[in-house]
Amino acid sequence: MILQIFPDLESLSRAAAGLFARLAADAVNTRGRFSVALSGGRTPRRAYEILARSPFREQLPWDRIHIFWGDERCVNPNDSRSNARLAREVLLDHVPLPQTQIHPFLCHPSPAAGAREYEVLLRDFFGGATPRLDLVFLGLGENGHTASLFPEDAALDELERWTAAVRVPGEDLHRLTLTPPLINQAWVVAFLVAGAAKAGGLREVLHGPRAPRRLPAQLINPENGELYWLVDREAAGKTTS
Repeated sequence: MILQIFPDLESLSRAAAGLFARLAADAVNTRGRFSVALSGGRTPRRAYEILARSPFREQLPWDRIHIFWGDERCVNPNDSRSNARLAREVLLDHVPLPQTQIHPFLCHPSPAAGAREYEVLLRDFFGGATPRLDLVFLGLGENGHTASLFPEDAALDELERWTAAVRVPGEDLHRLTLTPPLINQAWVVAFLVAGAAKAGGLREVLHGPRAPRRLPAQLINPENGELYWLVDREAAGKTTS
């Protein structure tokens, strides 16, 4: 595990964009393409904005980049809660990335069917090889959840399926998510964590007793890859004290 603490969200975001760029160049040079699963939420937004501007916009091999998502809410694609909409508005609509290389979750005709179809898409993409995404960006919820892997949800017990449909108590919608068996095959997984509200959850995930049903982020540990925690000083406040 590599823990990097940054003074603020801006410096964290620049580091995340730099990691994206470095891994993209390495993957294209060695494997001919770069596959990344994006995260939703507020924290990664600035990193996406940086990637959409010079010098990354001109330098990155966008024609070899494939975009996936770690999770998605089952809402209209134009809904402000959509992770795909966020990525399109601040990144994907501003770079020369072929539309055929953008792979959003779809919840039709049902969440369960959407999860199955996304797994089929991923299996086709990897063609029977080990499903190793080059990079997975993840966030961390105050309750220790990541992607749409929530405390006590059945998806936490998944050992074979790569995707799952979940329903979070108290929400009026379903979500689709990648599962730990897929995420943990990635070459690199990078958590982006910012803000004082995340400090308690971050401390528990990193230094508390192992309790992955209560703290799903503890399930993420790449089997043959690298795990990064990119956090700002506020989020790290209770981890370093």
